[in-house]
Amino acid sequence: MTARRTKAETRVLEAVGCRYQFRIALLGDAAVGKTSLLRRYVEGVPGSLEPERESHPEPTVGVEFYSRALQLRAGPWVKLQLWDTAGLERFRCITRSFYRNVVGVLLVFDVSNRKSFEHIPDWHQEFMASQGPHEAVFLLIGHKSDLQSARCVSAQEAEELAASLGMAFIETSAKNNYNVDLAFDTLVDAIQQALQQGDIKLEEDWGGIRLINKTQIPALPSPKQHAGPCQC
Repeated sequence: MTARRTKAETRVLEAVGCRYQFRIALLGDAAVGKTSLLRRYVEGVPGSLEPERESHPEPTVGVEFYSRALQLRAGPWVKLQLWDTAGLERFRCITRSFYRNVVGVLLVFDVSNRKSFEHIPDWHQEFMASQGPHEAVFLLIGHKSDLQSARCVSAQEAEELAASLGMAFIETSAKNNYNVDLAFDTLVDAIQQALQQGDIKLEEDWGGIRLINKTQIPALPSPKQHAGPCQC
């Protein structure tokens, strides 16, 4: 498992007292662009700037995570721990082990890949079956909206699926930086609202949301951490 953060983000975490930590996971098939979304949001660049790698990206192995500090509309700062999960089946037992400590989920499909859209209910069901007793907030993401000529999933169809699963829908493009910040901000705002309303509760033994001591900000993960062995 690899943690990535920018120098600017590190300075922010050192300078401000983050009140909460939210753990958010991106789920979806391989090659739908989860890593590109995260890199655009955290580092300001797409996942790859090389055309030959963009068309054949290397798949995520296991779980990697990124972090970013964000100020909520209500005022306090939060540390977002953003988990980039592998979409390939052979890594699924690793990713499932992280579901219990997640409070927010971006379910990502590629608008030019019909199967990735059709698999969204499976990803949702898998998470719900593995998350345990804790609530989580979901947002459906139709990624690669810049590929209009190759689109095979309409916005209306995606909105209908999102409504049936009880969540909102947003289209994004890491390449064009379209709605990337909006997607993450929407999810974070929904988590904060659920926390304020009591729909989601702070629990000491749960990692989905943690209350951080303002005077002692815990150290961020070292640049490289490895997930434990898969207990399948």
